[in-house]
Amino acid sequence: MTVNPDHGTERFLTLDDEALVRECDVGHYRASGPGGQKRNKTSSAVRLQHRPTGIAVTAAEDRSQAVNKTRAIRRLRQAIALQIRSPVDPDLYTPSELLSACVGADGDLRIGRRDYRYWLVVREILDVLAASEMRASDAAKCVGVTTSHLVKFLQKDPKLWERVNQMRAAAGVKPLR
Repeated sequence: MTVNPDHGTERFLTLDDEALVRECDVGHYRASGPGGQKRNKTSSAVRLQHRPTGIAVTAAEDRSQAVNKTRAIRRLRQAIALQIRSPVDPDLYTPSELLSACVGADGDLRIGRRDYRYWLVVREILDVLAASEMRASDAAKCVGVTTSHLVKFLQKDPKLWERVNQMRAAAGVKPLR
């Protein structure tokens, strides 16, 4: 799915939590399953429906609505980064300052999943991959890393790895191994 450039994924991913939630329809409901009386009597589960993209996420693991809301926001950022593509012209593309700062001297991508900028980097890499017709070697060259470093970065996150291979399948390209 691509998004209107005026409503780019970068903007969604840089919003603070409150601003991101304001762009959502928020629902609370009673979660089912184990958890005792509190879980079955209070509406602690949270569902966020992001109006601009249509992406919906839920969190119901905890008995605390606040904890579930935090998890739902994190899942929404992840889903936006993984699902929504912004067009990139590979001939005119230059890596963002953020992505360039994450490339080590050895050409390795250095950013962890706990870094709040992680999903911005993932989004940019996926946009470049999509623009490169899912060819990892072409995308790596655009980003300024080796193909092996790019593949290793993608492999570290199971959801990212799964999404890349879904995108490759949709493009008629063999999955990465």
